Amino acid sequence: MPDKPVTVAAYAAGASLAAITFFYVFGPTFFIDGENSSNTSNGRKRGIIGLSNPANDCFINSVLQALAGLGDLRLYLIRELHRRELDGVEIYEDLPDEQDAKGIEKPDKIRELQQGPVTRAVKVMLDALNERPIYKKTISARPLIEALEKAFNTRINRNQQDAQEFLQVVAERLCDEYHAAVQARKRAVSALDRRKEEDEGNILVTSEDLDADQLRPNNAPAQDEAESRPEPSPDTPLLLMEDEGFPFEGRLESQIQCQTCRFRNKPSSSNFVTLTLNVPQKSSTTLDSCFDILLKTENIDDFKCDKCRLQHAFEVRSNELIKAKSEKQATDLERDIALIKKALKEDPEKMPEGVELPSLDKAPKRSIKKYMRITSFPKLLAIHLSRSIFEPRTVSMKNAARVSFPERLRLGGILDEKWYKLLGIVCHKGNHDSGHYESFRRNHLYPPFATPDVFSAYGAQSKSGSKVASPDPSPKIPAMARTSDVNSRPSTASGCSPVISTLSVSSSSVSSPPQSRLSSKQSLDRSVPSTARESVTSDQPKSPSRSRSGKSEAFRPRSSASTAKSDASEKSRFRRKRKSSDRWWRISDDKIKECKTSEVLAMQKEVYLLFYEIERPGDDISG
Repeated sequence: MPDKPVTVAAYAAGASLAAITFFYVFGPTFFIDGENSSNTSNGRKRGIIGLSNPANDCFINSVLQALAGLGDLRLYLIRELHRRELDGVEIYEDLPDEQDAKGIEKPDKIRELQQGPVTRAVKVMLDALNERPIYKKTISARPLIEALEKAFNTRINRNQQDAQEFLQVVAERLCDEYHAAVQARKRAVSALDRRKEEDEGNILVTSEDLDADQLRPNNAPAQDEAESRPEPSPDTPLLLMEDEGFPFEGRLESQIQCQTCRFRNKPSSSNFVTLTLNVPQKSSTTLDSCFDILLKTENIDDFKCDKCRLQHAFEVRSNELIKAKSEKQATDLERDIALIKKALKEDPEKMPEGVELPSLDKAPKRSIKKYMRITSFPKLLAIHLSRSIFEPRTVSMKNAARVSFPERLRLGGILDEKWYKLLGIVCHKGNHDSGHYESFRRNHLYPPFATPDVFSAYGAQSKSGSKVASPDPSPKIPAMARTSDVNSRPSTASGCSPVISTLSVSSSSVSSPPQSRLSSKQSLDRSVPSTARESVTSDQPKSPSRSRSGKSEAFRPRSSASTAKSDASEKSRFRRKRKSSDRWWRISDDKIKECKTSEVLAMQKEVYLLFYEIERPGDDISG
């Protein structure tokens, strides 16, 4: 009995030591990977990398910090540069023919666009800004500035500049380099096709011109020559990969309709990388109202409609035909009337050739409606709120209207509805000529990019095929084959004998292809009764390791209730992890602090640039 208090004290000390050890081992991991990922184990808050501001560089720093939080942009940069490395340098150094390049750009300019120096510099800068430092760290945007200055052969003025102009320059340059690379890949595919046709034409020779040695299939020199000749076919699937497009690039389409003849002209489209929305001169407005100004139906008076002009010419020529005095004049008028009728029927926008129409001043004036819509929605929508007020004979002023913007933006019609999620904004404080830019960036941790089948995505494992045959890979034994040890143990279940024989057959065919393994597994599930499967499962020892891994339940079918429960738990687990998306970073050059979504949405008077990312099916819209 006297030893009992000592034993209790020893147990208590051991439990306390185990608890302390558990906290020190698993505590830092929880604070780093869990909800409190912004705090370190010593209580000091984590941050992100800032940018130095040596000479009025806030307009550059704010835009770069906002771009660093766009996952689709980083994914595009990774894919584009990786594809360039796989294609090879020679594809992007090849220049188009003189006829194709006539009037486009100089050869050196085309080669520079194809090589993509600004794309590479932007990727390096955004990768550096997405590092997670354990201490305060500041870097410089000078490498990117030097790449831009070299690309445009000029120097960026270090005085107060506009953030929207810098964003426009960077986005347009990235878009130009993307399209130049696409054209280079198309030319490479055409060259490979021509080379392949030439090789096939050289091979097609008549049998009379061949020797008996050349007709022999086992001719060793001919075989070596065929192996040494490079084949362009392995590169073709890589070059023919579908381009996903530049993430900032969208398309606007405008069309007019005459209110008299109801004629609609052919729509004219234009691409954009940033959308400029005019802010009305009010005390407060909304982002939807700014979109309505751009996309609303506009009424225009005193417009010369093409179809109405042709109709007017038809009436004038018909009246002249009635008053014709000579047969030659009547013949000419009939020919003009026939051509005008043909133009009215086929294409009123194309004036008939050889017909002298009445003067444009005499054409009737009509009222038209102009429609504007977005026909191609970009993955990343960059919105510029134009706050400049230009009045004649006065100094330019800044429109300080409050613009409320949503966290989720809806665009498009009923049939093509698109939803966008806010990822970053750039704000400006000050007047029209001076001030300071700062950015807000969502603290959004993207999951690692999944590559379930890396090599099949490119159609070829390598640029040149290997001559040495690779050995057969090690066969993957399916889960049901692990129960083949039942053969070595006697079973008391009455229905186990057919299962054992089936298992032995399936385990002996593990070297078959995956399709045969799948078919054997399906036939096993169809042929074996459920009672037999349960008896085999019950014979196996239920060790903790096997119960955790789930290998002992290879034959047990999952019920719909358990499946739904596990799916719900998985969704709830991922939803809990995404609660951190409510946190934002407020970045002013090298000064960084954390804020919430409500604080970001309250920047209605200062908001200048907005960055939205399109939502895809399966995205969490609650975060």
